[in-house]
Amino acid sequence: MSMSTPGPERVPSSVKVSKTSGQGKPPSSSSGSSGKKPGAKGPAGKGGGKGRKPVTPVKVAGGRNWGPIAVAGVVVLVAVGIIGYGVFAAVQGSRDWQDKVSEIAGVVNYRKQNNAQINDTSHKQGTQQYVTSPPVGGAHNATPQNCSGDVYDAPIANEHAVHSLEHGAVWITYKQGLAADQVNVLKGKVEGQDYTMMSPYAGLDKNVSVQVWGFQYKTDDVNDPKIDEFIKDTRLVSALEPGISCSGGNTTTGPLQAAGSDGTVMNK
Repeated sequence: MSMSTPGPERVPSSVKVSKTSGQGKPPSSSSGSSGKKPGAKGPAGKGGGKGRKPVTPVKVAGGRNWGPIAVAGVVVLVAVGIIGYGVFAAVQGSRDWQDKVSEIAGVVNYRKQNNAQINDTSHKQGTQQYVTSPPVGGAHNATPQNCSGDVYDAPIANEHAVHSLEHGAVWITYKQGLAADQVNVLKGKVEGQDYTMMSPYAGLDKNVSVQVWGFQYKTDDVNDPKIDEFIKDTRLVSALEPGISCSGGNTTTGPLQAAGSDGTVMNK
Protein backbone atom coordinates (compact mmCIF):
# COMPACT_ATOMS: atom_id res chain seq x y z
CA MET A 1 0.00 0.00 0.00
CA SER A 2 1.47 3.24 -1.01
CA MET A 3 1.38 6.23 1.19
CA SER A 4 0.26 9.58 -0.16
CA THR A 5 2.72 12.31 -0.09
CA PRO A 6 1.66 15.08 2.21
CA GLY A 7 0.67 18.17 0.40
CA PRO A 8 1.48 21.67 1.28
CA GLU A 9 0.17 22.69 4.73
CA ARG A 10 -3.21 24.34 4.59
CA VAL A 11 -3.50 27.65 6.31
CA PRO A 12 -7.03 28.48 7.51
CA SER A 13 -8.29 31.40 5.67
CA SER A 14 -9.83 34.18 7.70
CA VAL A 15 -13.37 35.21 6.91
CA LYS A 16 -14.49 38.74 7.62
CA VAL A 17 -17.93 38.74 9.15
CA SER A 18 -20.04 41.78 8.69
CA LYS A 19 -22.25 43.23 11.48
CA THR A 20 -25.15 41.21 10.23
CA SER A 21 -25.44 37.77 8.84
CA GLY A 22 -28.17 35.66 7.53
CA GLN A 23 -31.27 37.79 7.22
CA GLY A 24 -29.83 40.89 8.82
CA LYS A 25 -29.78 39.58 12.36
CA PRO A 26 -26.69 40.13 14.47
CA PRO A 27 -24.71 37.00 15.12
CA SER A 28 -25.15 35.13 18.30
CA SER A 29 -22.77 36.03 21.08
CA SER A 30 -19.97 33.60 21.26
CA SER A 31 -19.83 33.92 25.01
CA GLY A 32 -22.98 31.84 25.46
CA SER A 33 -24.79 34.68 27.19
CA SER A 34 -28.57 34.74 27.55
CA GLY A 35 -29.03 36.59 24.35
CA LYS A 36 -29.56 40.06 25.75
CA LYS A 37 -28.73 42.94 23.55
CA PRO A 38 -25.39 44.50 24.19
CA GLY A 39 -25.67 47.24 26.70
CA ALA A 40 -29.00 45.94 28.06
CA LYS A 41 -29.51 46.89 31.66
CA GLY A 42 -29.62 44.10 34.13
CA PRO A 43 -31.59 43.94 37.29
CA ALA A 44 -31.18 46.91 39.62
CA GLY A 45 -28.36 46.50 42.02
CA LYS A 46 -26.52 44.07 39.80
CA GLY A 47 -23.68 45.05 37.58
CA GLY A 48 -24.14 48.71 38.49
CA GLY A 49 -26.97 49.11 36.00
CA LYS A 50 -30.10 51.05 36.83
CA GLY A 51 -33.35 49.10 36.50
CA ARG A 52 -36.93 49.25 37.69
CA LYS A 53 -37.53 49.08 41.41
CA PRO A 54 -38.67 45.64 42.44
CA VAL A 55 -42.39 45.48 43.16
CA THR A 56 -43.16 44.34 46.67
CA PRO A 57 -45.50 41.39 46.47
CA VAL A 58 -48.96 42.12 47.91
CA LYS A 59 -50.19 39.55 50.35
CA VAL A 60 -53.84 38.77 49.83
CA ALA A 61 -55.61 37.48 52.89
CA GLY A 62 -57.79 34.51 52.49
CA GLY A 63 -61.49 35.33 51.93
CA ARG A 64 -63.59 35.44 55.17
CA ASN A 65 -67.17 34.18 55.28
CA TRP A 66 -69.10 36.98 57.02
CA GLY A 67 -72.48 35.24 56.86
CA PRO A 68 -72.14 33.11 60.03
CA ILE A 69 -70.57 36.04 61.88
CA ALA A 70 -73.50 38.33 61.03
CA VAL A 71 -76.02 35.69 62.08
CA ALA A 72 -74.19 35.16 65.37
CA GLY A 73 -74.21 38.92 65.99
CA VAL A 74 -77.96 39.13 65.43
CA VAL A 75 -78.55 36.19 67.77
CA VAL A 76 -76.48 37.87 70.48
CA LEU A 77 -78.40 41.15 70.08
CA VAL A 78 -81.75 39.37 70.28
CA ALA A 79 -80.65 37.48 73.37
CA VAL A 80 -79.47 40.68 75.05
CA GLY A 81 -82.78 42.35 74.18
CA ILE A 82 -84.82 39.49 75.62
CA ILE A 83 -82.79 39.42 78.81
CA GLY A 84 -82.96 43.21 79.12
CA TYR A 85 -86.74 43.23 78.67
CA GLY A 86 -87.10 40.42 81.20
CA VAL A 87 -85.14 42.38 83.78
CA PHE A 88 -87.15 45.53 83.01
CA ALA A 89 -90.47 43.65 83.29
CA ALA A 90 -89.39 42.07 86.56
CA VAL A 91 -88.45 45.44 88.00
CA GLN A 92 -91.69 47.01 86.77
CA GLY A 93 -93.73 44.13 88.13
CA SER A 94 -92.12 44.47 91.53
CA ARG A 95 -92.88 48.21 91.77
CA ASP A 96 -95.71 49.33 94.02
CA TRP A 97 -98.84 50.52 92.21
CA GLN A 98 -98.63 53.82 94.09
CA ASP A 99 -95.23 54.50 92.53
CA LYS A 100 -96.65 53.84 89.06
CA VAL A 101 -99.69 56.10 89.37
CA SER A 102 -97.65 58.83 91.05
CA GLU A 103 -95.44 59.03 87.96
CA ILE A 104 -98.40 59.94 85.74
CA ALA A 105 -97.99 63.65 85.08
CA GLY A 106 -100.77 65.64 86.72
CA VAL A 107 -101.81 63.00 89.26
CA VAL A 108 -102.08 64.28 92.83
CA ASN A 109 -101.04 61.83 95.53
CA TYR A 110 -103.10 62.73 98.59
CA ARG A 111 -101.96 59.65 100.46
CA LYS A 112 -98.50 61.11 100.57
CA GLN A 113 -99.87 64.20 102.32
CA ASN A 114 -101.03 62.00 105.20
CA ASN A 115 -104.02 64.25 105.87
CA ALA A 116 -105.96 62.94 108.86
CA GLN A 117 -109.28 64.06 107.39
CA ILE A 118 -108.65 62.13 104.15
CA ASN A 119 -107.33 59.11 106.04
CA ASP A 120 -110.50 58.86 108.16
CA THR A 121 -112.27 55.59 107.25
CA SER A 122 -115.05 55.78 109.84
CA HIS A 123 -118.72 55.32 108.98
CA LYS A 124 -120.85 58.31 109.85
CA GLN A 125 -124.46 59.29 109.27
CA GLY A 126 -125.46 62.48 107.53
CA THR A 127 -123.59 64.72 105.13
CA GLN A 128 -119.82 65.08 105.44
CA GLN A 129 -117.30 67.79 104.59
CA TYR A 130 -114.41 66.73 102.36
CA VAL A 131 -110.96 68.13 101.71
CA THR A 132 -111.12 67.77 97.92
CA SER A 133 -113.84 68.16 95.30
CA PRO A 134 -114.66 65.48 94.28
CA PRO A 135 -113.59 63.72 97.49
CA VAL A 136 -110.78 61.13 97.48
CA GLY A 137 -111.29 59.79 101.00
CA GLY A 138 -112.61 60.54 104.45
CA ALA A 139 -115.47 59.54 106.71
CA HIS A 140 -118.41 58.17 104.72
CA ASN A 141 -121.80 56.50 104.81
CA ALA A 142 -122.04 52.87 105.79
CA THR A 143 -123.62 52.00 102.43
CA PRO A 144 -121.35 52.15 99.35
CA GLN A 145 -122.53 53.27 95.93
CA ASN A 146 -122.99 50.46 93.44
CA CYS A 147 -119.80 50.39 91.33
CA SER A 148 -120.10 47.41 88.98
CA GLY A 149 -119.57 49.47 85.83
CA ASP A 150 -122.53 51.71 86.79
CA VAL A 151 -123.18 54.89 84.78
CA TYR A 152 -125.29 57.48 86.63
CA ASP A 153 -126.94 60.30 84.69
CA ALA A 154 -127.19 62.59 87.74
CA PRO A 155 -124.87 63.44 90.67
CA ILE A 156 -124.55 60.83 93.40
CA ALA A 157 -123.97 61.38 97.11
CA ASN A 158 -120.31 61.87 98.06
CA GLU A 159 -120.83 59.86 101.22
CA HIS A 160 -121.81 56.72 99.27
CA ALA A 161 -119.19 57.25 96.57
CA VAL A 162 -116.31 57.55 99.05
CA HIS A 163 -117.25 54.21 100.59
CA SER A 164 -116.95 52.66 97.13
CA LEU A 165 -113.47 54.17 96.80
CA GLU A 166 -112.55 52.38 100.02
CA HIS A 167 -113.42 49.10 98.26
CA GLY A 168 -111.06 49.86 95.36
CA ALA A 169 -113.47 51.47 92.87
CA VAL A 170 -112.49 54.10 90.30
CA TRP A 171 -114.94 57.00 90.19
CA ILE A 172 -115.07 59.03 86.97
CA THR A 173 -116.83 62.37 87.30
CA TYR A 174 -117.50 64.92 84.57
CA LYS A 175 -118.68 68.50 84.38
CA GLN A 176 -122.42 68.91 84.20
CA GLY A 177 -123.49 69.95 80.71
CA LEU A 178 -120.57 68.19 78.97
CA ALA A 179 -121.41 67.36 75.34
CA ALA A 180 -123.12 64.00 74.87
CA ASP A 181 -120.45 62.65 72.51
CA GLN A 182 -117.77 63.34 75.13
CA VAL A 183 -119.86 61.73 77.85
CA ASN A 184 -120.15 58.65 75.63
CA VAL A 185 -116.35 58.44 75.43
CA LEU A 186 -116.22 58.23 79.22
CA LYS A 187 -119.02 55.67 79.28
CA GLY A 188 -116.86 53.38 77.17
CA LYS A 189 -114.30 53.32 79.97
CA VAL A 190 -116.86 52.27 82.60
CA GLU A 191 -119.61 50.11 81.13
CA GLY A 192 -118.94 46.43 81.77
CA GLN A 193 -115.91 47.20 83.95
CA ASP A 194 -116.32 46.05 87.53
CA TYR A 195 -115.10 48.37 90.30
CA THR A 196 -115.83 51.48 88.24
CA MET A 197 -118.65 54.05 88.28
CA MET A 198 -119.37 57.36 86.61
CA SER A 199 -121.53 60.39 87.31
CA PRO A 200 -121.78 64.13 86.57
CA TYR A 201 -120.46 66.43 89.29
CA ALA A 202 -121.63 69.92 90.13
CA GLY A 203 -119.04 72.70 90.14
CA LEU A 204 -116.22 70.62 88.67
CA ASP A 205 -113.25 72.80 87.68
CA LYS A 206 -112.20 70.51 84.80
CA ASN A 207 -114.21 68.55 82.28
CA VAL A 208 -113.13 65.27 83.86
CA SER A 209 -111.91 64.21 87.28
CA VAL A 210 -111.03 60.58 87.97
CA GLN A 211 -110.26 59.41 91.50
CA VAL A 212 -109.60 56.46 93.77
CA TRP A 213 -108.92 56.58 97.48
CA GLY A 214 -106.05 59.05 97.93
CA PHE A 215 -105.31 59.75 94.23
CA GLN A 216 -106.88 62.10 91.70
CA TYR A 217 -106.32 63.16 88.10
CA LYS A 218 -108.12 66.03 86.34
CA THR A 219 -108.17 66.92 82.66
CA ASP A 220 -110.24 68.78 80.08
CA ASP A 221 -109.72 66.08 77.43
CA VAL A 222 -112.01 63.03 77.59
CA ASN A 223 -109.59 61.26 75.20
CA ASP A 224 -106.59 61.87 77.44
CA PRO A 225 -104.70 58.52 77.53
CA LYS A 226 -103.71 59.25 81.12
CA ILE A 227 -107.29 58.50 82.16
CA ASP A 228 -106.90 54.92 80.95
CA GLU A 229 -103.46 54.67 82.52
CA PHE A 230 -104.85 55.91 85.84
CA ILE A 231 -107.66 53.34 85.76
CA LYS A 232 -105.28 50.51 84.86
CA ASP A 233 -102.86 51.36 87.67
CA THR A 234 -105.41 51.92 90.44
CA ARG A 235 -108.57 49.84 89.94
CA LEU A 236 -108.99 47.29 92.74
CA VAL A 237 -105.38 47.58 94.01
CA SER A 238 -106.24 50.92 95.65
CA ALA A 239 -108.71 49.24 98.02
CA LEU A 240 -108.36 49.82 101.74
CA GLU A 241 -110.84 46.99 102.23
CA PRO A 242 -109.96 44.55 99.42
CA GLY A 243 -112.21 41.72 98.35
CA ILE A 244 -115.57 43.38 99.03
CA SER A 245 -118.05 43.26 96.14
CA CYS A 246 -119.07 46.44 94.34
CA SER A 247 -122.63 45.21 93.85
CA GLY A 248 -125.52 45.36 96.31
CA GLY A 249 -124.90 49.00 97.21
CA ASN A 250 -126.86 52.20 96.73
CA THR A 251 -128.15 52.76 93.19
CA THR A 252 -130.03 56.04 93.58
CA THR A 253 -128.79 59.51 92.66
CA GLY A 254 -128.99 62.84 94.47
CA PRO A 255 -127.53 64.14 97.72
CA LEU A 256 -127.61 62.23 100.96
CA GLN A 257 -130.81 62.74 102.95
CA ALA A 258 -131.29 62.93 106.66
CA ALA A 259 -131.62 59.65 108.55
CA GLY A 260 -135.13 58.28 108.91
CA SER A 261 -136.84 57.41 112.11
CA ASP A 262 -135.48 53.87 111.89
CA GLY A 263 -131.91 55.10 111.56
CA THR A 264 -131.55 54.33 107.85
CA VAL A 265 -130.32 56.99 105.45
CA MET A 266 -132.79 58.03 102.81
CA ASN A 267 -131.98 59.26 99.28
CA LYS A 268 -134.11 60.87 96.64
